[in-house]
Amino acid sequence: MTVKLTLPAQSKMLSQDFIYGVATASFQIEGGANSRLPCIWDTFCNTPGKVVDNSNGDIACDHFNNWQQDIDLIESLGVDAYRLSISWPRVITESGELNQDGVNFYLNILNELQRRNIKAFITLYHWDLPQHLEDNGGWLNRETAYLFAAYADKISQAFAGKVHSYATLNEPFCSAFLGYEAGIHAPGIVGKQYGKKAAHHLLLAHGLAMQVLEKNSPDTLNGIVLNFTPCYPESDSLADIKAAAFADDYFNQWYIKPLFDGEYPEIMAQLPKEHQPEILDGDMTIISHSMNFLGVNFYTRAIYRADADEHFLQIDAPEPRTDIGWEIYPKAFTELLLSLNEKFTLPPIYITENGAAMADKLVDGAVNDTDRIDYYQSHLNAVHDAIEQGVQVDGYFAWSLMDNFEWAEGYLKRFGIVYVDYESQLRTVKASGLAYKALISNR
Repeated sequence: MTVKLTLPAQSKMLSQDFIYGVATASFQIEGGANSRLPCIWDTFCNTPGKVVDNSNGDIACDHFNNWQQDIDLIESLGVDAYRLSISWPRVITESGELNQDGVNFYLNILNELQRRNIKAFITLYHWDLPQHLEDNGGWLNRETAYLFAAYADKISQAFAGKVHSYATLNEPFCSAFLGYEAGIHAPGIVGKQYGKKAAHHLLLAHGLAMQVLEKNSPDTLNGIVLNFTPCYPESDSLADIKAAAFADDYFNQWYIKPLFDGEYPEIMAQLPKEHQPEILDGDMTIISHSMNFLGVNFYTRAIYRADADEHFLQIDAPEPRTDIGWEIYPKAFTELLLSLNEKFTLPPIYITENGAAMADKLVDGAVNDTDRIDYYQSHLNAVHDAIEQGVQVDGYFAWSLMDNFEWAEGYLKRFGIVYVDYESQLRTVKASGLAYKALISNR
């Protein structure tokens, strides 16, 4: 069993220029629900049967009240950067003005990070759409993209000089597919006719916000965060290979190809007309606005076989798996980074999320999560291997800083390198957190 994290002595990931960080998301940790507008996740949590343990984000990790000790915690880990998301319903009123109390909550955090020389990586949208916008169509309404740009405009002016990097969106695949097609995330809408329409408006929102950030915040790293689940065929049969390629276009390339090539994958022509997005003149030019970085989130791969009725069928994940049921297959991480680098002319990459849910136990005040340390070790090695083969990766963020509300799984799955006792709100750095700290501080 690995108990510490190591990298080859010559690794670029051991240079002082390489950024190490931890990441969180507003709805997953903040709580403070009474101090903001309702969002789609509040509504989703209050719908019976949607969240496995019937929990919600009203309190979560109570970061809203505990943010100072949480920044102490972040500093104690020795990281260079903290990736956090802004709660749109906390900072913008229903009439579209700044909510100064909400803005001040984040300004206090940004000032404290700045004082401690910890770089702030801000995500403007990590899934908590204000409910009143969803009532008006949400991401199925083109107008939401323009309202997002207006929010990005106001908040980037309010945060001037305090931010190192802005990501417009976190994982638009999850917002679009899980939220508006599969219905397993908020707002819980089900139908293949909705997913790609929502995706197009999300990508349009990204492009419009990039224009705003270029104007308001030209000195920050501005980009987007995409998640990738590489698609592998079950066998080397041509049918399985085609099925996996279709799935890759549908789930992965759909979100990156428009950004860098200004067009959707060719499979769009194979989708029924009512499943295709409505693309207006100029949309693809807006969407393909140049970026300073690409955030890549990686957790696992998926395996597909050909199917008589559908374009592809995903098979059950093989062992070994994490506590959330995702296969541990770090080789796919290296192969993903190499393939993206080959397909597209990319800006620098930051690994904005990577980590694992494990069945952690707090015993005598400690969490000895060697399984998570092994996961991090193999995936850090995978990133190192990609860098050695010519991929420019400038930073790595562990997901997550602490255990938190894991969306439809509620509080049942723990991704943190810090253990949270939700009753007492006591934080305990896990063995993985100590190993991560040691790796960073021994550069």
